[in-house]
Amino acid sequence: MFIANTISAANRKRKYEQFIRSFQPGPETTILDVGYSNKEYSNNENYLERHYPHLHNITALGVVPPGEFARRYPSVRTVQYDGKFFPFGDKQFDIIWSNAVWEHVGPHDRQLLFLNEIKRVARRAYITTPNRYFPFEVHTKLPFFHYLPRRQFDRILRALRKEWAAGDFMFLMSLGDVKRLLAEAGIDKYRIHKNRFCGFTMDFAIEMNF
Repeated sequence: MFIANTISAANRKRKYEQFIRSFQPGPETTILDVGYSNKEYSNNENYLERHYPHLHNITALGVVPPGEFARRYPSVRTVQYDGKFFPFGDKQFDIIWSNAVWEHVGPHDRQLLFLNEIKRVARRAYITTPNRYFPFEVHTKLPFFHYLPRRQFDRILRALRKEWAAGDFMFLMSLGDVKRLLAEAGIDKYRIHKNRFCGFTMDFAIEMNF
């Protein structure tokens, strides 16, 4: 677990630095963080809020009540929603940040809605998602089983007492899946970073301009 957390911390630091370098947000830049974590199980949770200096210009959006998150980051505005349509006006935010959330919103139609809502409420966005073909599944820390069809993978998860990751918990995407969804959403101004570990693409970080 220590090794996994160390790798995750290094990768999140790399993504945060990519974000700052590419978007150069300032004290007046409005940011929507899509997908806050109410409970922090490690120092890798809520990475933006832990490191960004201008918390007063962040709005955090999530599907769970923000009690602990709101107490921990009182300068951040928190909004709870139903996981579908973002409760904001068109182009209300300068930038969206969303780290490792896209794979949890649901199957293809919900992933497409997620992209369309990002495109609607912001001018630019930085979102990340794990690579389906990275040898280790990053949530469960299991090797290769996630390559199997969903029903077989779910059976293995339940047998290993990781049933929390079965069912609708995640819908992992390949590079091809990401590109197809971007095309379906009509997003053509983007750049995909392939963040690697030991030569394998661990996750994708997508910079988008609308």
